[in-house]
Amino acid sequence: MVNHVLIITSNNTDAMLLKEVFSQAKSGSFDIEWVTRLSEGLERLHTDDVDAILVDLSLSDSQGIATLDRLFAIAPQTAILVLGVEDSALLATEALERGAQGYLPREYFNNKLVPQSLNNTIERKKIEAALFIERNRAEITLNSISDAVICTDISSNITYMNIAAEGMTGWQREEVIGHPISTVMRIANSKTREPVINPIEWVLQRDEVMGLTAGTILIRRDGGEAAIEDSAAPIHDVNEKIVGAVIVFHDITLAQAMVAKMAHLAQHDSLTNLPNRVLLHDRITQAIALAKRRGTQLALLFLDLDNFKHINDSLGHVVGDKLLQSVARRLCTCVRTSDTVSRLGGDEFVILVAQDRHAHDAVLIAEKILVALAMSHSIDEHDLHVTTSIGISIYPADGQDAETLIKNADIAMYHAKEKGRNNYRFFKDEMNVRAVERHAIETHLRDALQRQEFVLHYQPKVNLESGMIAGAEALLRWRHPAWGMMLPDRFVLIAEDCGLIVPLGRWVLREACVQAKRWEEAGQKLGSVAINISAVEFRCKDFVDNVQAILDETGLEPSCLQLDIAESVLMCDIESSITILRQLKNVGVLLAMDNFGAGSSSLNYLPQLPIDILKLAPSFVQNIGRSNEDGIIISSVIAMGARLKKRVIAGGVEKQEQLAFLKRQHCEEGQGYFLCRPIVPEQLARLLVTRPCNELKYQGINSASSGYRLIQY
Repeated sequence: MVNHVLIITSNNTDAMLLKEVFSQAKSGSFDIEWVTRLSEGLERLHTDDVDAILVDLSLSDSQGIATLDRLFAIAPQTAILVLGVEDSALLATEALERGAQGYLPREYFNNKLVPQSLNNTIERKKIEAALFIERNRAEITLNSISDAVICTDISSNITYMNIAAEGMTGWQREEVIGHPISTVMRIANSKTREPVINPIEWVLQRDEVMGLTAGTILIRRDGGEAAIEDSAAPIHDVNEKIVGAVIVFHDITLAQAMVAKMAHLAQHDSLTNLPNRVLLHDRITQAIALAKRRGTQLALLFLDLDNFKHINDSLGHVVGDKLLQSVARRLCTCVRTSDTVSRLGGDEFVILVAQDRHAHDAVLIAEKILVALAMSHSIDEHDLHVTTSIGISIYPADGQDAETLIKNADIAMYHAKEKGRNNYRFFKDEMNVRAVERHAIETHLRDALQRQEFVLHYQPKVNLESGMIAGAEALLRWRHPAWGMMLPDRFVLIAEDCGLIVPLGRWVLREACVQAKRWEEAGQKLGSVAINISAVEFRCKDFVDNVQAILDETGLEPSCLQLDIAESVLMCDIESSITILRQLKNVGVLLAMDNFGAGSSSLNYLPQLPIDILKLAPSFVQNIGRSNEDGIIISSVIAMGARLKKRVIAGGVEKQEQLAFLKRQHCEEGQGYFLCRPIVPEQLARLLVTRPCNELKYQGINSASSGYRLIQY
């Protein structure tokens, strides 16, 4: 390997001697370059191929130590020897202190050992440079990692600490060098807070790798604490003798918190922080074991929110989530500390009543829940009303394990929904038969639309003063090929639960409009055809647009279409309901509040609701003659409707005394089996043609073939 040597001297004799001795060198190969001025040498050093510099400190353009300073500024890692300073010992000493690797007196210029000495100097300088790079690389690496590193000598005094260790201990490196590690890195047991022996001390005693014990905490300089983990190891010299130790550790506080959080999330619902299905199952299992030992029983309440889906769909998931959180908080206020409120997902909750001796506690809790949830929830400037249906199962009568108890409570909950919602039902064995039937209905329901198995029947609405047919209500029927004709109460709730109510409702709306237009074109004009709108349909974002599109498609006048929306649906979110109703009024359709008086009270909002018709709940009409209070309510509603210029329709007219009472109260329209049963379109068409409307006496017209009865006047 060739060593490139730069000689800087203005003395020609010195230069020739040096060149001669290097040319005869037997140790190493040298490429000698000679310049006479420092400026020339500095220019040459801009390249990196010079291995050594031999410089005279008496140059024409530079004198003394200043020459060295300028060379070191350009080539700090290059070996530099000073020439001919034997007459100035002070200058030679200062040159060595400045960083020169040596000085060469003139009497040795022709010494054959000079090349060998310079070669050794160059090699040593290269080794020093390599060691510097390695040390710098190690320093950068150790300061770049997130783990803390502390090194000690054999006496456990600190010899090195990286930046991460500074941050974790609170000590600066300059402060701790030479100090015992026990004063800088104080560690203790996380539970007892008793001091723990530093692993470094064990390593120095045993000369083997040692790990930190679990539950170790580091006490920082400021008294703060951090959970730490990792290990310590011995450091050996070339003879494998232990000369110190190193400990590497890192903060696991966040990791421990994350593990705890993940364990919590694995057993809790992220939205409500209630126990989830996993934790509920575990608690039911434990409660069953305890009840079995004590000979007691326990109860499960399965809750499903009524009409939650349409709130979630219409107002968005943010509002829906906040409503679920509000419901969760209220449920927790209805139970004891020994009970468990859990969320299974969606709008389903399960409550474990762990100590229930006679099922009486489950009833009390169910009734408290019905009252608590019936109160409005104020969410993002919306006053939301939501109720719940509750199914109750009892251990050991209704199941011996968690799965069975949950399943049977779920079955009972569906029966509560079918019985009008906002109530509770206990599980009974016969409900399993209904559950199987429900599953079968849902399975067949998914294909019923495509197979065109649905039909509409129409029940006339009669003007009670003239006796004329004022309109008709479209009523959905399912003509199943095996089960026969099915009424809506057997499948509509199931359609809502499985997400089929919207396409089914659109089919009803289109079919009714097509039929009404067909009657009109045949000269059989009907005042209006009424359609029942479900809560889920009403809250669909495209509901109004869909109504408009179907009217445009069928050509039916908007005033010939009446939309019936239940009072409870409108009151669920009154602000949103008013907005949707106004949009529908702009379309031009008639709007009716259905089942008025049976749900949440809307009297305060009634003047604000842009509706045309109030449809009395059939339960009021059917109690005429039995309850004086219901008669008073009907009279009041009819009078109120007149003052508010809203038409009142009485549904559920099944007896002559009911009809007579309604006429005396000047109710405008009636509908019910006593007037006419639901009939097929062809029967209604014949009735529109043949009905006499000029007789003022009660006269029943019966048709055995058609199955309908119409009272004429």
